[in-house]
Amino acid sequence: MAVKDRDRFSTATRIRLLGEQTAARVYRSQTRRQARRSRLTGRAAFLALIVCSLVVALAYPMRQYVSQRAEIADQERQAAEAADRVEQLRDEKARLQDPAYVRRLAREHLHFVMPGETGFTVNDPEAAGRPRSGGDADDRAWYSELWDGVDHADARR
Repeated sequence: MAVKDRDRFSTATRIRLLGEQTAARVYRSQTRRQARRSRLTGRAAFLALIVCSLVVALAYPMRQYVSQRAEIADQERQAAEAADRVEQLRDEKARLQDPAYVRRLAREHLHFVMPGETGFTVNDPEAAGRPRSGGDADDRAWYSELWDGVDHADARR
């Protein structure tokens, strides 16, 4: 038994044990590296390349598709607005075919009077210089606007 104890502490035995331990460590590190490598195989890399290529290839057409859909929606909205405007103009055209409606417009906007009627223009000294009907200058007769423009142009000289 004394030979075994001596053999256990000999340099050769220690070197052999160190070599075995080192070999085991190297084997374990190689196994880990191979485990890491096995996660990303050639097939997986090729699949990732294909997926990325598809994403890049479809990105521009998808952007164009979304953009064109938005443009189509805008054009449809404009067409609907134009159809509404056409309907309003048709209604206005139908109303203008009625002589009573035309006479009423002539009386309101052009201050026409019918034969046999007497038209009056009332000047309110308190209202001079200010617009009629609560501050809306658009209710004034067209000729009043014309003369005001002439007066203002003359005053600037």
